[in-house]
Amino acid sequence: MVKHNNVVPNIHCHKKYCESSRGPLKVRLTLNQAGKKKSRRLARAAKAAAIAPRPLKLLRPSVHCQTQRYSAKVRLGKGFTLEELKAAGLTARFARTVGIAVDHRRTNKSAESLAANVARLEEYKTKLIVFPKKRLSKVKNGDSSAEECKAATQFKGVVMPLAKASNEIVMADIPTQDISAFTQMRVARKETKVAGFRCSVANREEK
Repeated sequence: MVKHNNVVPNIHCHKKYCESSRGPLKVRLTLNQAGKKKSRRLARAAKAAAIAPRPLKLLRPSVHCQTQRYSAKVRLGKGFTLEELKAAGLTARFARTVGIAVDHRRTNKSAESLAANVARLEEYKTKLIVFPKKRLSKVKNGDSSAEECKAATQFKGVVMPLAKASNEIVMADIPTQDISAFTQMRVARKETKVAGFRCSVANREEK
C-alpha cells in the first residue's frame, strides 16, 4: 500500500514495436540507412537510363502553402488543374505523355495563380522536344524536327525550379535622416526621468 498522499503514477512510455506484436519486446533499428540511400540512388539512375532522353522528374505548378501562416510562401505543387491545361491549349491525356503532372482534384481560387501557371506551361512548351511515336515515320504536326530530336539531351534535376526572390537590402536605397528616432526616444526618456528633480530645483531658487 502506498503511503502518504502521493500522485498516482500515470506515465506513458512510447515504444517502437516491430510489425509483430507477439513475442518479446523489440526495437526497430535503421542500421541499413546508408545501404538504402545507395539503392535509391541506383534505382533513380536505372530509371533515368530507361526513359532517356526523357527527364526523370515532371513539371510541377507553383502553388501557395496552406493556412494563413504559410500562405505567403510559394512552392511546387502536385499537378496542374484541368482549367490551367485548357487555357494553355493542352489536354490532360496529352500533358501526361510529355512530362506534365496533372491533378484533377485541385482548383484555381484566384486569377493570379491561374495566369502564373499558364505562363509556366507556355514557357515549358517552348522548350519541349516531342519525339515521334515511330523513329522512322514522317514528322507529324506537333512533333519536333529530326535535328532537334538528335540534339536532345536528358535534363537532370527539378524541371523549371521556382526562382526565389532576393531579400537583399541595398544601403543606397535607404534614405538618410538627419534626426535619429532612436536618439529622440532616449532623450525624451531621460527628460521625463529628471523632470521632477528640475522642478524641485526651480522651486528652491524661487524661494
